[in-house]
Amino acid sequence: MTTQRSEPGQNADERTMLEGWLDYHRATLAWKCEGLTDGQLRAASVAPSELSLMGLVRHMAEVERSWFRRVFAGEDAGPIYFGEADPDGEFHPGEADTWKDAYETWQAEIEAARRNAAGHSLDERSQGRHHSHPEPCSLRWIYTHMIEEYARHNGHADLIREAIDGATGE
Repeated sequence: MTTQRSEPGQNADERTMLEGWLDYHRATLAWKCEGLTDGQLRAASVAPSELSLMGLVRHMAEVERSWFRRVFAGEDAGPIYFGEADPDGEFHPGEADTWKDAYETWQAEIEAARRNAAGHSLDERSQGRHHSHPEPCSLRWIYTHMIEEYARHNGHADLIREAIDGATGE
């Protein structure tokens, strides 16, 4: 798999730009994971952190699910990887967890996010609430937050990938 990334046009309308930057950052995380084994993707390679590339992808599946399904659409979509026994379970992939499964789950949540946002204005308010934000938020806010979330974690992914095999990139 070779991940294709492209920035949105510099003069695109707001919606196209927000969706374009979100897709760019989604693709960046996939790119950071390319060419590695399941073991490398599970490896927490920057001690003492537990962060791994697979953990970041699983976390972003949870984040997509949270903001676009639970918050924006008001769906009753439970967690995928975490629970009471392990509140940070997405960051703790085990030996049986595979890249294929993590990637497919993440992509399914991205597709659900796209479906839930389609046809709604950027000003439309969420049907649900996030535990840290008691008020409804606009779809615009969610897009902006998601871009920030991916950008931050892509910085983590840069460091993790470099520690694994020395690969660096923009």
